[in-house]
Amino acid sequence: MPPDPPPPSSGTGPSPAAPVSSTSRAARRRATEGRVLDRARALFAERGFERTTIRAVAAAAEVDPALVMQYFGTKRNLFEQAVRAVPEPAAGAGTDDLPDRLLASLGLKLGGLPEGTLATLRSMLTDPTAAEHAREALGAQIASVAAALPADEDPELRAALAVTALVGITIGHQLLHLPALRDAPADRLAALLRPALAALTEPHPAGPAPGESAP
Repeated sequence: MPPDPPPPSSGTGPSPAAPVSSTSRAARRRATEGRVLDRARALFAERGFERTTIRAVAAAAEVDPALVMQYFGTKRNLFEQAVRAVPEPAAGAGTDDLPDRLLASLGLKLGGLPEGTLATLRSMLTDPTAAEHAREALGAQIASVAAALPADEDPELRAALAVTALVGITIGHQLLHLPALRDAPADRLAALLRPALAALTEPHPAGPAPGESAP
């Protein structure tokens, strides 16, 4: 006799696991990359480039060092992504914390730059290739800042002023070793710069139209 057919399922047993979508994997990777970059920013700012290790960043982010290498390749690439002018803002974030995000980026740069970045800064006024590399990097930073500013208030110009001001401070500190900058505590620099950055990045109330007087 043929074997009896299996009883119908009651629906209470375990169901097969749903396949993980590529969207879920991509979202998890973005979250992990963001966590690694956050921890890297903190460590680079605290220790500088030379004394920060991939292993230390991985430990702070609670991931394997091999994963950091897989995502970012080298310590220099990790630094260059971490040191971008403005970390990606959260959805719906305003401009209130933009000066602090810019100052956090400056703190990273003043903590110490890799030799390759210093070489670019030294050469950008005399070498066309270095100049193009610097122009592209600064252009990306300016675009990132401008995207967070009101579209009707000269966002690109204001972003360019903010970013290039920080570049000038970085050059004075890292390349020219200006005593006033080298000797100043980081919190003092931040306190003096914050009002200027706020003036460039905070929304301005609409003024009277041309030819009209204020009430």
